Amino acid sequence: MAQPLIECIPNFSDARRPEVIDAIIAAIQSVPGVTLLDRHSDLDHNRTVLTMVGAPEAIAEAAFQSIRKAQALIDLNQHEGAHPRIGATDVVPFVPISDVSMVECVELARRLGKRVADELSIPVYLYEEAATRPDRQNLENIRKGQFEGLKGEIETNPDRKPDFGPARLGTAGATVIGARAPLIAFNVYLTTSDVSIAQKIAKAVRNSSGGLRFVKGMGVLVEGLAQVSMNLTNFKQTPIARVVEMVRREAQRYGVAIHHSELVGLIPQAALVDAAVWYTQLDQFEPEQLLEGRLYSALNQPAALPPDPYVFIKDLASENPTPGGGSAAAFTAAEAAALVAMVGRVTVGKKKYADVETQMWQMVENAEKLRLDLTRAVEEDAASFQGYMTALRLPKSTEDEIAARNAAIESATLNAARVPFHTAEKTLQVLDLAVTAATLGNLNAISDAASAANLALAAMRSAILNVKINMKSLQDPSTAGSLIEDSERLLALGDERMSKVVEQLRLRADL
Repeated sequence: MAQPLIECIPNFSDARRPEVIDAIIAAIQSVPGVTLLDRHSDLDHNRTVLTMVGAPEAIAEAAFQSIRKAQALIDLNQHEGAHPRIGATDVVPFVPISDVSMVECVELARRLGKRVADELSIPVYLYEEAATRPDRQNLENIRKGQFEGLKGEIETNPDRKPDFGPARLGTAGATVIGARAPLIAFNVYLTTSDVSIAQKIAKAVRNSSGGLRFVKGMGVLVEGLAQVSMNLTNFKQTPIARVVEMVRREAQRYGVAIHHSELVGLIPQAALVDAAVWYTQLDQFEPEQLLEGRLYSALNQPAALPPDPYVFIKDLASENPTPGGGSAAAFTAAEAAALVAMVGRVTVGKKKYADVETQMWQMVENAEKLRLDLTRAVEEDAASFQGYMTALRLPKSTEDEIAARNAAIESATLNAARVPFHTAEKTLQVLDLAVTAATLGNLNAISDAASAANLALAAMRSAILNVKINMKSLQDPSTAGSLIEDSERLLALGDERMSKVVEQLRLRADL
């Protein structure tokens, strides 16, 4: 299975102080598992774009550390540059690379946004696929008026209230965080210093003015030459060669030509291959004809998968006493939480369910936390039984040893009862989420919500059986307090939640 990888391309409002960017890079590289792929600084724009890649949690941590470092070192009140900006860390997009979905990148953007707001008090706006409002999908709408304009409006205009954090700007400004498909930052320089020509060409080329779909553009003066600065948001639908040729044609109207072009950051290989195929008219070209691609495939054959990927199920069937029923209950409850998260993910982004999107995102986040907690509970239950077995093996040659052994057994038994009880408590939370999924979630996935509820209820009953059997082994059941009564209360609440799911099945799906 491929390693989950996400690309992150944070943009920082500084390029003229290399030591500042060095410090930000050091903050990124302090996070294990993150690789910096590229650094691009533009002095005229006074902007640096970094490209890094890593596993989801590592890349989010690296992004946070870079934002924190930029906040400490960049003062937007002192910043000048040709590129629009509203923050020290201006924009932070996440791009799915391998074994990661766009929805997961959206969740990552939301979690990072909330953390940046909570811990750094920086206003955060969500954009592109993570946008909470249609008008915030486009970055230029959020950056309207730049730092100076936003500073005057964020406190008074409700439309400019951030998604997370305070409605006021500090020296670090605001940060835009989101998720998107791969983007090509592509600039074309003209054989003129007349920036008005670049502005006219940008207007003709960009989608918002009736130009090419998936092209954003503006005209600026860089290093004495007029530049058409563009973002190509979908190179498969609007190939780079088509963009270059339209810029070339428009330039000819004004008696100028293309001087040269440049990339900001990285570009997918397929985009350059498409351009080469177009210009050379290789109409019969096939990607398999690339030598490097063929060599990579030959030299990097994936290792064979283990014969039995379901290791836990295999261990459960073995003669060993662990994992046992308590671990199985936690595993089943984790499955239920995963199903709830799935229902949420197939609901968000659908116009039909736009009015419940906030509840769905919260449900997904809660379900994911429970899934991780319950996954850990699988091992915790097995460990509690091992603790009981360790206590049984304590020496018992003297009265003191016998007393110590009995106390250890009693403590281990009590722990072995409490662990599945905590599993049952978390399972009730999963049931609550299953009710929400069945009530508000995508109707096409209502059977998945009901499956989650059934699995959760079965997990709860199994966990409480383990509570009861361990309680019977206690020498002094009173040490467990109201564990039995609380277990019965959980069961009653679980049945109540299940009845609500059944009712939704009847009302919404006639099942």
